[in-house]
Amino acid sequence: MTSSTTFVVVGGGLAGAKAVEALRDNDFDGQIILFADEKHAPYERPPLSKEYLAGKKALSDFTVHESAWYVEHGVDLRLNARVTALDPPAHLVRLADDTAVHYDKLLLATGSTSRRPPIPGADAAGVYYLRTYDDAEALDSVLQPGSSLVVVGAGWIGLEVTAEARERGLDVTVVETARQPLLAALGETVGAVFADLHRSHGVDLRLQAQVEEITTVDGKASGLRLADGSTVDADAVLVAVGAKPNIELAERAGLSTADGGVLVDPSLRTSDPDIFAVGDIAAAEHPLYETRIRTEHWANALKQPAVAVAGMLGNPGEYAELPYFFTDQYDLGMEYVGHAPSFERVVFRGDVAAREFVAFWLDGANRVLAGMNVNVWDVLDKIKDLIRSKRPLI
Repeated sequence: MTSSTTFVVVGGGLAGAKAVEALRDNDFDGQIILFADEKHAPYERPPLSKEYLAGKKALSDFTVHESAWYVEHGVDLRLNARVTALDPPAHLVRLADDTAVHYDKLLLATGSTSRRPPIPGADAAGVYYLRTYDDAEALDSVLQPGSSLVVVGAGWIGLEVTAEARERGLDVTVVETARQPLLAALGETVGAVFADLHRSHGVDLRLQAQVEEITTVDGKASGLRLADGSTVDADAVLVAVGAKPNIELAERAGLSTADGGVLVDPSLRTSDPDIFAVGDIAAAEHPLYETRIRTEHWANALKQPAVAVAGMLGNPGEYAELPYFFTDQYDLGMEYVGHAPSFERVVFRGDVAAREFVAFWLDGANRVLAGMNVNVWDVLDKIKDLIRSKRPLI
């Protein structure tokens, strides 16, 4: 690579920041441009629903690099800069202000946005979503002791905010269409553990409940009306029904996409040899599971950029990390590693009632597909070894 070479990164989150860091760490001396569509320097998102709402961290604590770092490392960080189109044949990215920037290699790290269901009232004042720091700041201001919150969706974000709201002394109702919280991620048996956890902390958890409308008074959200005719009154509404990967740029540019993701090989290269993709949008061929995996996990944003950067620099690389995520809710801390979209059964080791256990998701041959340690620490590497060995657990 020469000093006249230009690498462009689109996406101002953790993945984008780690990518430009990896480029400089690997002695790339060309021009680097990082486009971020927020006004803040790239930051990590997990603290938004955890430590930030708990009052334990401020934005500066989870900002990846301060602005001075980008200057010192010769990275052209452009905030409030929205890329609207890609032109792969011409090697150009086009911006909202109608300017165009040339690239030699391009990395897409565009992340996700909160899903906005077609519920009447979903855009009313007093309805909150949580994806950005500005979202978290707005939500933080209304989580006042003695007030009430209703959460639509019992996924990770919804439950983490619920836990922080209860710790602050709010009355919280959670409405979920599935039979258990986290059903798609963990299955019914482990989902029940989280249902018991929140109910034991005073949450009004309503499962298999359908929202018909977010009710309003004078244009401001006042609660929910459910399909069974019942209503839930609340001072604020959080809609947390999942994330939508931002693949529109890739789709319009003609890159191969499927099932909500940008298709990449194990080196994280897209169907265009000069474009790579990482993070939430990357549907990557996984060498262990021998299938494509796309996950919206912090670990991918942290670790995939180094592999993509190797490919951008012409070096071999393969992303073989096991999917990983974590959560903290009340006194429950857990880590999950692996991939089990379908499984034969779940087995437990430890005390489930006391919430100190390890759960294993097994296939039909009793091989471990995924494992989760709950309030049991220093076992993550052992769980990874079980998964990689493909030996029967029992």
